[in-house]
Amino acid sequence: MRKTMKSAGFTLVELLVVIAIIGILVGLLLPAVQAAREAARRMSCSNNFKQLGLAMQNYHSNYKNLPAHSAGTTYAANSGTPDPRLPVAGGGGHNRNELSYLPGLLPFMEQQGLWEQISNPMDYNGDGTVDYQAMGPDPRMTLAHHGTAPYTPWLTDIPTLRCPSDPGVGLPAQGRTNYAACLGDSPHHMHVGNEQDNGLTPNANWALAEKAACRGVFVASNETKFRDILDGLSNTIAAGEIATSLGDRDKRTHPPQAPTSIMATSGNPQGPDNALACRGMLDPIRPRFWVAGAPFVQSPIAVGGSVQEWTRGMKWAYGRPLQSGMNTILPPNSEICMQGNVHNEGILPPSSRHQGGAHILMADGAVVFMSDSVEAGNSSAPPVRWDSWAINPAGSPSPYGLWGALGTRASSEVVEESLNQ
Repeated sequence: MRKTMKSAGFTLVELLVVIAIIGILVGLLLPAVQAAREAARRMSCSNNFKQLGLAMQNYHSNYKNLPAHSAGTTYAANSGTPDPRLPVAGGGGHNRNELSYLPGLLPFMEQQGLWEQISNPMDYNGDGTVDYQAMGPDPRMTLAHHGTAPYTPWLTDIPTLRCPSDPGVGLPAQGRTNYAACLGDSPHHMHVGNEQDNGLTPNANWALAEKAACRGVFVASNETKFRDILDGLSNTIAAGEIATSLGDRDKRTHPPQAPTSIMATSGNPQGPDNALACRGMLDPIRPRFWVAGAPFVQSPIAVGGSVQEWTRGMKWAYGRPLQSGMNTILPPNSEICMQGNVHNEGILPPSSRHQGGAHILMADGAVVFMSDSVEAGNSSAPPVRWDSWAINPAGSPSPYGLWGALGTRASSEVVEESLNQ
């Protein structure tokens, strides 16, 4: 007599249990996978910054100084003629001393081809007439100013200058950067230094203002040498990471205009004239964003251009602080705040799309991930500047604690903490 064999299989209940277990495991694994991806992106970002630091070291080895920031070419007797934003028949034009520290580093970061385009005159349409002189036009020009002869080098996205965690891409940006020059611990004169424009007689007050307030590794319109960094290369920030704008009202990327001075022009440390001048415009429900209707600053030459292109890190070749500069007043990922318009001084802390902090590049080439909670002294204190009434006159230690001290190159402050822990 034959026995009938029962066919092997799973019951519906067993299948549902297995599916439920798989779903739970996937749910548990997804955050770990995302965290692993972000860790890889953060490592890639750090490597990009290290490449930039190595380029600085090689540049200094070649030229015995670091590349100048907010410098370039200009016709000093009349810097507005010919118009630096437009191609000029016969090859006129200049960049109005508006280049950031980045163009000069291109040959040292494997961008020799792009450097060749920039360092030579450009005949855009091949008609035998030079459209742009060597070192290009003013990078602040909008796409509307480019007309039929765009200066393509300034519009080029350079992978080494981009953090993989920053999703910003495409227009209205015109060549994004996530790495900004450190301009010190004071906004005063951070956008011009002691630059003399239009052939003016040198201004003694400007020279005093620069010496007092422009205390970072990079000083507008000047070249810094390693020998000028008396606080030590390993104790001084050369550059910081910045997040670029995504077109929202993010407090780290969209610049509002300060309702009062950000530089304590009244000399009153208890007044609203300080780094916190814009804080009252933060959205109480979404504190990472500005409240709707906040007075965002614009460019005085933005005619025909997009307001969004005048946000953080949208023009890598442009040397003004909003686009390629940072300072050590408020801690990383704090709000930015501009004085007057997008070309002027600002409270511009580093920022990132990483969790809990942002990368900084030390002058010795080391890359450190700086926490948002770094000790930053008294944020409401007036900055160091030159004035007869200044609360913190020239030579004062940074009022912004360890964070401020790391941003100064020669203030004789002692750093008692290891940054690599």
